[in-house]
Amino acid sequence: MIASNLWLSPTPLILASTSATRRALVDAAGIPVETEDPAVDERAIEAPLKAAGASPRDVALSLACAKALAVSQRHPGRLVLGGDQTLDCEGTSFSKPGDREAAHRQLMDLAGRTHHLHAAAALARDGEIVFKTVSSAALTMRAMDAAFVSRYLAAAGEAVTRSVGGYQLEGLGVHLFTAITGDHFTILGLPLLSILPALRREAVLA
Repeated sequence: MIASNLWLSPTPLILASTSATRRALVDAAGIPVETEDPAVDERAIEAPLKAAGASPRDVALSLACAKALAVSQRHPGRLVLGGDQTLDCEGTSFSKPGDREAAHRQLMDLAGRTHHLHAAAALARDGEIVFKTVSSAALTMRAMDAAFVSRYLAAAGEAVTRSVGGYQLEGLGVHLFTAITGDHFTILGLPLLSILPALRREAVLA
């Protein structure tokens, strides 16, 4: 198997996330992985950062570090990967929509405009951060009326509440966009092109 050929550690990487998309990205890269819910209060971490004027990139990085550290402290000696993603549009930050109505409002706000996704990652071992990074992508949505957004949401279902943008670009969300600048992994929420070299430096990846 690819994983056994490339992964050099006797134990799998721990992914401090319950995101199926992030798990799938790590799996597809041939890295054996276990997942664990970091159980951190993201909004409680986020609030003082935003109040202090932290950028969306800095917020994403702080959350990724917090998740990695929380899980690392439970697993001495293990390498833990945390990730987070934030979205901003012309100075306004957006969070995961709580329900379909919130997703409708958010997509109407983003329609016809360019927003930025910031994907952060952090590696921790023994309660210390050994690597952190953040990558950004710019996405331009097509102009959309309320009727189309309702049609899209009906087709996409509850999955729209599981991403910060209210869409999955790898699925039906592709119908929402006219232009994208940035790598695939950043858009999906895990900047893998920066993480892989860090894993090599940690001597766990060939």
